[in-house]
Amino acid sequence: MSDLKNQVALVTGASRGIGRATALRLARAGAHVFAHYSASRDAAESLLAEAAGLEGAIELIAADLARADGASEVIKAIRDRGIKRLDVLVSNAGVASVKPIEEQTVAEFDRHYAVNVRTPYFLVQQALPLMGEGARIIVLSSSTARSAPIGAALYASTKGAVNVLVRCLAAELGARGIRVNGVAPGAIETDMAGFLKIPAAREATLSQQALKRIGQADDVADVIYFLASSQSRWVTGDMLEVGGGTRL
Repeated sequence: MSDLKNQVALVTGASRGIGRATALRLARAGAHVFAHYSASRDAAESLLAEAAGLEGAIELIAADLARADGASEVIKAIRDRGIKRLDVLVSNAGVASVKPIEEQTVAEFDRHYAVNVRTPYFLVQQALPLMGEGARIIVLSSSTARSAPIGAALYASTKGAVNVLVRCLAAELGARGIRVNGVAPGAIETDMAGFLKIPAAREATLSQQALKRIGQADDVADVIYFLASSQSRWVTGDMLEVGGGTRL
């Protein structure tokens, strides 16, 4: 299906995990995807190889989103390549640190809010001149914003902020015909979810699932694709949880 043919998309944090699966899913649907990465150059290069032969295309953009000018650098890089229209923005890049509050530092706190909250806000701000009626914005949240395990207060609080941001931006940008939605994954088998490699933690996670398996990046990418496609044309301001019934 090439229903995103000739459309331009940006996916942040696209070298690995959910971002990578999303970039490939959108390219498979015909989109020209700008895949952002931070430090994982080798992983980003392998994404290009994996995308060879797909209906759409993938180009790489490198930027450190923890920097104050990170979001503007990403959009500038797109503009510098002659792009005058952005149809789909997927703000996926994020950081996560799960540890007791006594062990968290101010530097970790600031980095979490810089990447997980400030970045999507200013990505949208900087991208708006490229986004016209019919554009779609999808921001990644987490099921931890609803029910967080012990030690995840910092990460979960950033995702709670994302949930509010999605609703507010959907209301603000609706008059322009721009849809804004969020996706909240549960436990997904990615590099970020290193705890799933620990047998006891994996079993504990499975015990909390209504659907008894561990989620995969493609499970989330398909939902992001739905929100990026015309099939979700009457959906905005929503947060779709993709977790197989995590901690119901």
